[in-house]
Amino acid sequence: MRVLLVEDDPDHAELIRRGFQNQAVNTDLLVVSDGQEALDFLFGQGQYADDPPMPPNLILLDLKLPRVSGLEVLKTVKESEQLCHIPVVILTTSEDRRDISRAYEYHANSFLVKPSDTTEFNQLLEDLRLYWLDHNYTI
Repeated sequence: MRVLLVEDDPDHAELIRRGFQNQAVNTDLLVVSDGQEALDFLFGQGQYADDPPMPPNLILLDLKLPRVSGLEVLKTVKESEQLCHIPVVILTTSEDRRDISRAYEYHANSFLVKPSDTTEFNQLLEDLRLYWLDHNYTI
């Protein structure tokens, strides 16, 4: 499984990386730190143009990103014929009802709020892994 993590907070990215490692998840976790880099990665543009990566099986997407917002990344992915089948899980600190509504309007597959407690955060990652990587079938 290939998971693209779009996360601008290096501490959160490291927590997620460690969480997957601690769960012995057999996953190739790819991390990009802003919305434009995510789009470049997904569409094989910019720094990824010469050697386009294989598309991920799952995208974990923060909303508050530099350059291009997470909502814009989500909208662009879900409007793309070649990428719209990839599940996109919003993983953010925002509990704003407008963000939640907009994410589902743009066809997010799930909306998860990052807990501030490390134990709860690790439990969320385990639940996420169980559903999206173990039980859920993707293309």
